[in-house]
Amino acid sequence: MPEFKDELDKLRAALRDATPAPDEASKEAALRVAEENFANLQGSAITARPTDTSPQRTGLLKGLGQMFMKPNLKPMMLATSSLVIIGVGVVLTTPLMRSDQAPVTSSEPLAPPIMAPEVDAAAEQPPLAKVAERPETPIAELAEAPLEAEAELSVTDDFSTTTMADSDGAAAAPPAPSSKRLARSMGVTAIEGATPSGLSVSNAAPLRDRLPQPQIAQSNDQFPDATPNPLKVTSEEPVSTFSIDVDTASYSWLRSSLSRGQLPDPNSVRVEELVNYFPYAYPVPEGDVPFQQTVTVSKTPWNPDTQLMHIAIQGAQVTERPPLNLVFLLDTSGSMQDANKLPLLVQSFRLMLGQLRPEDEVAIVTYAGSAGTVLEPTKASERRKIEDALLRLSAGGSTAGGEGLRAAYALADQMSRDGEVSRVLLATDGDFNVGMQSDAELKGFVEQKRKSGTYLSVFGFGRGNVNDALMQTLAQNGNGQAAYIDTLAEAQKVLVDQLSGAMFTIAQDVKIQVEFNPVTVAEYRLIGYETRALKREDFNNDKVDAGEIGAGHTVTALYEVTPVGSDAVLTDPLRFGTVAADGNTSDLAFLRLRYKEPGATQSKLLEEVVPVGTVDAGSEAAFSAAIAGFGQLLRGNTALGDWGYSDAIALANANKGDDEFGYRAEAVKLMRLAQSLSPN
Repeated sequence: MPEFKDELDKLRAALRDATPAPDEASKEAALRVAEENFANLQGSAITARPTDTSPQRTGLLKGLGQMFMKPNLKPMMLATSSLVIIGVGVVLTTPLMRSDQAPVTSSEPLAPPIMAPEVDAAAEQPPLAKVAERPETPIAELAEAPLEAEAELSVTDDFSTTTMADSDGAAAAPPAPSSKRLARSMGVTAIEGATPSGLSVSNAAPLRDRLPQPQIAQSNDQFPDATPNPLKVTSEEPVSTFSIDVDTASYSWLRSSLSRGQLPDPNSVRVEELVNYFPYAYPVPEGDVPFQQTVTVSKTPWNPDTQLMHIAIQGAQVTERPPLNLVFLLDTSGSMQDANKLPLLVQSFRLMLGQLRPEDEVAIVTYAGSAGTVLEPTKASERRKIEDALLRLSAGGSTAGGEGLRAAYALADQMSRDGEVSRVLLATDGDFNVGMQSDAELKGFVEQKRKSGTYLSVFGFGRGNVNDALMQTLAQNGNGQAAYIDTLAEAQKVLVDQLSGAMFTIAQDVKIQVEFNPVTVAEYRLIGYETRALKREDFNNDKVDAGEIGAGHTVTALYEVTPVGSDAVLTDPLRFGTVAADGNTSDLAFLRLRYKEPGATQSKLLEEVVPVGTVDAGSEAAFSAAIAGFGQLLRGNTALGDWGYSDAIALANANKGDDEFGYRAEAVKLMRLAQSLSPN
């Protein structure tokens, strides 16, 4: 027994001698470092910049993510937190790992617990001063990578080097952790910057900027190439003939372009469609004529030496309208999937349903790869059924436009009855790439069908694939209107506020012919209507198609004329030219209009003399002149001289009138946008 006691005492003495006595100064320094790290972690750490990639989570990171989704996470965190506290206590009371131990490597971004400085082999106590001599040696720099990142981490024995490979394989410093991610790693780590005790961590280099850059999509929009009308010499060509135009697609397209921060394609700007976009308070018709024409002559805003002849037409309103049969021919091809195409189309046609009467009928035909009837003829009183059919539409497939037209007209023929109005409403982004492909073939088909009394209106949606030239051809030859719907507000204007004008024709094949007096007019220029020009002999030919006037529609046409003897005359007289024999100096021009009543085959003629002299044409004519000038500026017309956007804005602002729906105020805003975007 005494021997056993002696051996036990020896063992206790050996253990006591091998274990260093606790040093209050060392313990205080270590606790101070821990407190500083904890306090620093309460702030916002620098985080990595977002990238355009999102690699799959693998390995331990994936496991950690799944673990944090467990419902029993709370007790697990309590248990692991207890282990962390015990581990920190052990570290503070046990000798440090020697530098000659094997290096630690890890394929996962775990953050180890705080480690104290290396122990000097010749000393019993760890010299804290040695840390200050090695500022490049961080104390546990490791930071947990984002759960979304695919990282590879390597750590040396003294943690002096730490690397992370991003998803592209490029080396990058680990992002500084947040306090939440440190808690997940179940350890404590030092953060960026030096502490008062000399501990430091290298600054993390920011990840390279890999945010996605905006891409400009290639546009396949097509517009008719129409050169602005040239200046005409009256003595050589005194007669001007054209078809009226009540389309408004160009204005909506212009608005869409400017709202995107782009000046519109000059070919997309049709000045007469800009002018005719707005309702005007023109004199109303009296008697049996379905419309009233008014002609005034005033000074030209952009040239005081010329005059502006303003032709205004006001259509009569319809008090009692016949039943309406509508076939919605809707493009559901793959190109219509954008938000401003098929979804906007569905919303737009749902708006129109509220304006229909119970006795009206609606049918729906779609085309994408092949044409099909989605809704058989249905009374407008069954609005829920029609809306359900619209809401079920989806985009996909190629564009069988030709087949769709055939199916729609066949359905319209089935719905037509005496005394009723039938119309096909084509809604598309303008792409017809299957079936009847040539404009001539489509034009001939639509011309043939309009003779049966079923007309065609075309509504364009979206950008990037609009075939404006084809839309114009179909609408003009289908005795209908062409409009471009870029917003739901535009759908409200076209399909709700102006439904009667769009659906009910009061005069068809309306043509205008002006003969200028060479004694009083040296030169003239028709502003706009380039795609509506007619030959002189077409005016008296009732077989030649022209534009239609709908109920309540207004039509405006403008000529810039140069009086004889004006300083604005640009052409020299012909050496062998002749002077007009009659010497009439009281007339400026002679106006003729032809039109047909709906369904008639023979036209009627209206004539009016335009006298010499200028008057104050009023605010309606002045506003139309401001819009005409705006359109010419967008087309780059040099006839305006120094007159620019500021002048157009001032003229429009001064003549906005009542502007019940804010259309004119919106036009001024568009002028200002164009002025800002213009390079001049």
